[in-house]
Amino acid sequence: MGSDAGVSLFQVRVYYEDTDHGGVVYHANYLRFMERARTEMLREKGYELDVLEQDPGIFFVVRRAYLDFRAPARFNDLLQIKSVITRKTPVRMNFQQDISAKEKLLCSGEIEVVCLEVKTFRPHALPAELLQAFPLRVHP
Repeated sequence: MGSDAGVSLFQVRVYYEDTDHGGVVYHANYLRFMERARTEMLREKGYELDVLEQDPGIFFVVRRAYLDFRAPARFNDLLQIKSVITRKTPVRMNFQQDISAKEKLLCSGEIEVVCLEVKTFRPHALPAELLQAFPLRVHP
């Protein structure tokens, strides 16, 4: 969907497969939606995950995830996921991600990802240009 000054916006539609028996989005699927939004945030800046795995031989793993559920998403809702990077180190990035529908906040998440080397699964420094491509943003 696009980004502006460190804020990335991504939309996803809720399908039946995303819901549980109660007709609301199953809790684990919010993490899937956030993963897609982070992937698209990288893509907007020209970084493809499969390319990063090949050269320079890195990939990202979630180290920590904290979710705060406020209201349910339901079948056919159009969700907007807002993603911002709130902290960066040479090997980590912290994201604040908010999922909304019709301007109502449904779920917020704080996600920490770590960069690992493909061959060793050990922490690896993020490419400097990648770190510079994503400005920090203070989340209100």
